[in-house]
Amino acid sequence: MTYSGRGAWRYLRIGVVSGLLLIAGWAVASDSFPQKEITVVIPYVAGGPTDVLLRDIFRAAQPYLGQPVSVEYMPGSGAVRGAHYVKEAASDGYTLLVSHQALDLAYLAGQASFYHAHFAPVSMLIRTVSIPTTYAGHSAQKASDIAALVSQRARPLAFGITHNSNDHFFWLQFFEQSGISPADVLMVYFPDMTSQVEALLAREIDFAMLDMPSSGQLYTSHALTALGVASSERLPGLPHVETLREQGIDLVNTTDRGILAPKDTPPERLAILASALAQAINDTQLRYRLAYDYGSLIDYRPLAAYSNYMDEQFHVLVPLAEQVHFKR
Repeated sequence: MTYSGRGAWRYLRIGVVSGLLLIAGWAVASDSFPQKEITVVIPYVAGGPTDVLLRDIFRAAQPYLGQPVSVEYMPGSGAVRGAHYVKEAASDGYTLLVSHQALDLAYLAGQASFYHAHFAPVSMLIRTVSIPTTYAGHSAQKASDIAALVSQRARPLAFGITHNSNDHFFWLQFFEQSGISPADVLMVYFPDMTSQVEALLAREIDFAMLDMPSSGQLYTSHALTALGVASSERLPGLPHVETLREQGIDLVNTTDRGILAPKDTPPERLAILASALAQAINDTQLRYRLAYDYGSLIDYRPLAAYSNYMDEQFHVLVPLAEQVHFKR
């Protein structure tokens, strides 16, 4: 969920090239796949950040796959509904899941009986930087203003969150780093990020953790105010917005998106899929759009490398989950 500045940005080209070399042998071994349309399941509503990002990536990957790619939306139960559908699908490489931390968080929250280890990893693709946000005209102009406002206000400030999600953990870490007691704020729960954006625009809540895919145009039009970016460096698309670390808040946070397939999908098919995705995100125009328009870092990790990364992040999430009294 974190990355380290310039080294990470340089890593994208090295990672893609290395990944292509590692999976080239597998890809050559089974050039008859795919022979029909591939279905990508997005376990969220259409138009959300995951949809925006992955549609662009799969559009670029389609020529390398040689077959059409269709998107199916299956929101519900904190991404569990869509994940369960892919988990039970045929292990043939034709049904894929777009995933991020929500899958493991649902397991830790007792909402699902499965987590990332019950799937076959294709590749990690991008990490999207989290952005604490408020509506235009709010008295908070920087993230570092929030702690003082919490102590000064007669009524609790309202923070939008999606229950048991990455933004839930973001705010808990933010409160800890800012010296804010969760008991002094009002947590307002929403089903997804899109509904949080709508509530923020309507001034029904004070703050939400958003990102560039969901709110980039709203930042540009000044309908919403980015209070800081949870990255090691300022975002290319928001160069005037300070990082949280520049404001004295030691917090780096990203939503890490990748592709999973049903367990026991043949490794040579996984490799072909990973190769197509690697070639897609190596496209110069797509890389620029992901960085500047979508505030996302390309962090390509194919197959076993993605599996190892998810294992590491899972062990980071477990103690955090215990802090919010998850059932597991």
